[in-house]
Amino acid sequence: MAEPKKKRSKTRTRRARANDRRSLPALVACRQCAAEIMPHTVCSSCGSYGPVPNSTS
Repeated sequence: MAEPKKKRSKTRTRRARANDRRSLPALVACRQCAAEIMPHTVCSSCGSYGPVPNSTS
């Protein structure tokens, strides 16, 4: 297997890993109540999923 010729310093490793953080999830407005929700999920405040209101909530 290939081996590195030089040791990577802690600073160089940490600087490269600084860009690996998670991005925030994309949020959309609910069609019924305009609350911020993740796409393709049931709204936690009004219980609707897209144009169809949920009757169980």
